[in-house]
Parts: sequence; C-alpha cells; structure tokens
Amino acid sequence: MKLTRRLTLAAFAGALAMGTAMPTFAADLIAIITPAHDNPFFKAEAVGAEAKAKELGYETLVMTHDDDANKQSEMIDTAIGRGAKAIILDNAGADASVAAVKKAKDAGIPSFLIDREINATGVAVAQIVSNNYQGAQLGAQEFAKLMGEKGNYVELVGKESDTNAGIRSQGYHDVIDDYPELKSVAKQSANWSQTEAYSKMETILQANPNIKGVISGNDTMAMGAIAALQAAGRKDVIVVGFDGSNDVRDSIKSGGIKATVLQPAYAQAQLAVEQADAYIKNKTMPKEEKQLMDCVLINADNSGKLETFALTN
Repeated sequence: MKLTRRLTLAAFAGALAMGTAMPTFAADLIAIITPAHDNPFFKAEAVGAEAKAKELGYETLVMTHDDDANKQSEMIDTAIGRGAKAIILDNAGADASVAAVKKAKDAGIPSFLIDREINATGVAVAQIVSNNYQGAQLGAQEFAKLMGEKGNYVELVGKESDTNAGIRSQGYHDVIDDYPELKSVAKQSANWSQTEAYSKMETILQANPNIKGVISGNDTMAMGAIAALQAAGRKDVIVVGFDGSNDVRDSIKSGGIKATVLQPAYAQAQLAVEQADAYIKNKTMPKEEKQLMDCVLINADNSGKLETFALTN
C-alpha cells in the first residue's frame, strides 16, 4: 500500500474514532442559491428550481445569500465541498459574482444563472434572464396611459449594484421621457426593500405633495409605496410595479396598485434546472449562454390569471 493511501485511511479512521463530522456528498446534487426568500420573487425561483430538480431525480441544497457577495462565495464553497453537479444561481452582483462563478467552474461545477446577469461571458454555462428592458417599456407605456400623459411622478429604483435596476430605469425613461408633460420630481433607490420604500415614500410625499404617480423598479418597493400613500390618505396616486407578485395582483384587484409587469421567475428557474440536467447527463450546452424571456403586462384585465409569477389559462 502506498504511503499516501495509508495516511488517508488512517486519517479517515481517526476522524471516525473522534466522532469528527465528515463531508456529506450526494450522488446527484443541485445547489440552488438565491437572495432572501422574504421577497416572494426569489422564493418562487427557489421553489420552482427545487420542484423541477426533484422531479428529475436530484437532491437539492437550497441557500440564500441575502445579496451579500461574501456570503455567496461561502455558499459556492459549500456547493463545491458537497460535490454538487450544478449550481442554479440568482447572483449577488454583476461584478462581485464573477469570481465566485469562476471558482465553481474551475472546480468542474457548471453554473446556470437566473434573473440577473454577471459582467462576464464564458464563465457560466447559461444566463437566463427576463427581458427587463422590454418589460420596463411595457410598464412605462401603461404608466403614461394611466397618468393621462401628464403630471408629476416619482421613480423608486432598485439596488444600484444590480444590473436589472439600471436596465429597468432606462426602459422606463426611454418611454416616459417622450412625454414632456410627465415630470420627474424624485428618483431614489429603495434597494428592492418594502420597508425602505415605505420610508422613502413618506419623505418624498412630504416634499412633493402634488405627485400624481409612482413607478417602481419592483413589486416589493411598489407595495411599500402604496402602503405609505394609503397611510397618508392619498388613494389618488397611480402606482405601477414590476415582477408580477401575488401581493400586487391582490392590490390590483382591490383597486390599489394599478399595474405591474410579470417576469416569469418560476418558469425561468425550472428552465435553468432542465438545462443543468441536459448538461449533467449529456454535456449538452444551451444554444446561447445569454437567454431572454419576455415579460407580460399585468393590469385589471388579466390580474385574475396571475398566480405565483405565472399566468394560468
């Protein structure tokens, strides 16, 4: 027996003797890493990915990085240590996540990104994202219509490190700026947070009591904004969101928020798992690394068909 093998066996026996925990490996494990599940969009991603993975016969490891790149890196290490066959990732920053995804690739583990892109190609096997620009234009067109093409409005922007926040804002402005009588009186980041959006909306409303509308970079911030407006007795202000959450669906149905834009979080996550399965079993690569999924406008006409970031028949 070679010395190295004797040492390895001795170390293993020693660990067992001392009761030391040994790494747990799954023969077919898919790691699913997203931001925190208190945002229903990210929870839907995790639920969709996990359901599809289990349907295809995989074990799953579901983790949340809370938009913390360091925590995300530790979770990638965990996935590597557990011998994951693939990683499904909604990342913690377009620049900050490149090194973590590359680390997984260097360890022989393919990554399939959902919702958010990274600022690199050839590192992940797939980047499956909503067509945020197309969706933002849909939302902006509906917003302009609801506003009667005039009036003062506020924009709530997402986390500045998130590429989607900038793309959505650009899509909004490429439509709204064509209407000279629509006047932006405030534009602030609420970091995708409902609590922060409530606080920001309170402050903005005090400084700009004559606002007529609010367009938000996501539904969670839209929910914070509508709560602050309602608390101030301002049921006249038009609010439009982006995501297609059940919370906003219910608000639309009750006459609160007026519209949102559905991005298919659940379907996106399931597609990522299907592509991971094809890669694991046959090394089949998707035709393109970057893949866009179109968004759908949700308003009073079709909100009754919306369920968990998907339209039902």
